[in-house]
Amino acid sequence: MDKALRGKFGKLLARYRVTKGKGFRLADHDPADTAGLDYSKAEARELLARGTALLAEEQSKLYAQDQWSVLLLLQAMDAAGKDGTIKHVMSGVNPQGCDVFSFKAPHAEELDHDFLWRHVRRLPARGHIGIHNRSWYEEVLVVRVHKEILARQKLPDAVRGKRLFDRRLEDIAAFERYLANQGTAIVKVFLHISRKEQKKRFLERIDHPEKNWKFSSRDVAERGYWEDYMQAYETAIRATAAPHAPWYVVPADNKWFTRLVVAGALLATMGSLDLAFPTLPAEEKAKLAEARAKLVAEKD
Repeated sequence: MDKALRGKFGKLLARYRVTKGKGFRLADHDPADTAGLDYSKAEARELLARGTALLAEEQSKLYAQDQWSVLLLLQAMDAAGKDGTIKHVMSGVNPQGCDVFSFKAPHAEELDHDFLWRHVRRLPARGHIGIHNRSWYEEVLVVRVHKEILARQKLPDAVRGKRLFDRRLEDIAAFERYLANQGTAIVKVFLHISRKEQKKRFLERIDHPEKNWKFSSRDVAERGYWEDYMQAYETAIRATAAPHAPWYVVPADNKWFTRLVVAGALLATMGSLDLAFPTLPAEEKAKLAEARAKLVAEKD
């Protein structure tokens, strides 16, 4: 990886990476923070382009090595920029080695299984990057805020109770430890948007016809639960932040900055995996040399 660029990203990431949940406070993180950087749009695009090019190189090694998998979990309030982040950060990767899944409300078959079931089915294979646009954390976020959703989950009375969400967080933490032990590098991102910026983006979606499709009246209704959601996010991050499954609390009020930090988080994670193209044993290299000699000797 480009050492200079890695250094720039590294300084950013330490500011937003959370590996220990104890004492974590969401209020300590400013959604408008840019770490003192003041890039022009052109400068930000150029830096992101360099990052996505490096990401494509790392993905090629990941795919060829076929040992590790990388899982990016994206969580955010509405309009924080999940789709745009995926589009811009992953613009240079090979689609054959990258799988993106957007999780909506569970359907009937999924409700007949445990809450992790549908996510397990979409985990990335070795050599692949998997991106989950919303994830199993919805079960301790939206379900915690809207507890009426539990009525549709068919849970036995014996497993309900005051500690249901605490137990779910314990299960998630244990599952992420399991994934890490199996060779899945986990990157968890919370795009931290302010309520003020969300309002601005909602108004843009309403005022611009080409963006109307992005808006739902439910989005405004959910703003009424803002503090409940912030508390749910804070609780989830406290319970599940770990060195093997860190959270990145990424400021989301400035899209250019959001994309740089997410690209940096992926680059840092993949750079830590010692990825390399496989080297052939001597006998296979001899076969390559023999094949080359035959090709060179052919008459065109």
